[in-house]
Amino acid sequence: MTGTSSSDIVYDVVVVGAGAAGVGVSVALRHAGIENFLVLERQTVGASFASWPAETRFITPSYATNSIGMLDLNSIAIGTSPAFSLGVEHPTGEAYATHLRTVARFFELPIREYTDVMQVAKVGAAFDIETAGETLQARNVIWAAGEFQYPRLSGFAGSQLCRHTATIASYDELDGDDFIVVGGYESGVDAAFHLACRDKRVRLFDKDCPWEAESSDPSVALSPFTLERMRERRFMRQVELFPNTPVESVTCVDATYEVTADGKRFQTCAPPLLAGGFEGSHRLVADLFEQREDGSLLLSEDDESTVIPGIFLCGPAVRHNDHVFCFIFKYRQRFAVVAKAIATSLGLPAESLEAYREWGMYLDDLSCCGIECAC
Repeated sequence: MTGTSSSDIVYDVVVVGAGAAGVGVSVALRHAGIENFLVLERQTVGASFASWPAETRFITPSYATNSIGMLDLNSIAIGTSPAFSLGVEHPTGEAYATHLRTVARFFELPIREYTDVMQVAKVGAAFDIETAGETLQARNVIWAAGEFQYPRLSGFAGSQLCRHTATIASYDELDGDDFIVVGGYESGVDAAFHLACRDKRVRLFDKDCPWEAESSDPSVALSPFTLERMRERRFMRQVELFPNTPVESVTCVDATYEVTADGKRFQTCAPPLLAGGFEGSHRLVADLFEQREDGSLLLSEDDESTVIPGIFLCGPAVRHNDHVFCFIFKYRQRFAVVAKAIATSLGLPAESLEAYREWGMYLDDLSCCGIECAC
């Protein structure tokens, strides 16, 4: 999955990122009849998933695509299913990366790996995409570079002394018997669970209390998969929860870490684990978009910049009104929207994208998208 390029070539589309969003939207481009496009990936296809801790699994369950129109929650293309290809309900990150590579090969996506995009700029009617080796040109750019490679390391004094959960290859590698985890959402509880399975003592701090959230939105409340694990005896025996207890600072003196939270001090010999989320790669192209009040990028109804035509956002950073598209089953619903907008601008009919509507992957009405409520 490598390719060549010349500065004389002007691509119709360059997709930045070959994770779930980049591969998925690229398949939609194929279905829209767009052939002159290129996908740039700074590492390898699915690298962000492959770098998950070995024990971490998808919280959304996979079931094979079926005949009544329901798509596998973790599928990124019609007719594909990680449940079918991998034979597991909750894939590991490495397994899902394998699935993405399989999808990319099947659809013969023009992916160039080990290509780091340094800058994107609109120059005249086209975009200059500056990489470490050359500058490419494209009429449209889809930014789908994801989030997992950009862990959030700030938030309180001494946070740099913590180890972000995204940097852990396996929980077996961690030395110590007493751990402090900062952050009580999915990745924080995941870390606490796997440490508890190894008979480690864990104290988990969160400024809120997400395990008691009443919302049905999985972007706010913990998943049933996570809540079920929190009820296991080994978790309840080994993990002490500190809800509504914001961490204020972390210090280290003589190899002892001291965590100050809600005015109280807690000590541990192991670096605290930080499960504080991710910055997101979209900040690297923020100058090409207007900003929303919440700091995310303002998008048109086609997920396009409202100030620089031709650059689109795809993936977990997409926001519309109060809708947060942070899961695959959410943001994949925007693939066909982007592909159709680009195909239309190129004069292509994009008739085959109608199949996406039947699979619930094409949304016309953003005010009622049907994915944020329990009904």
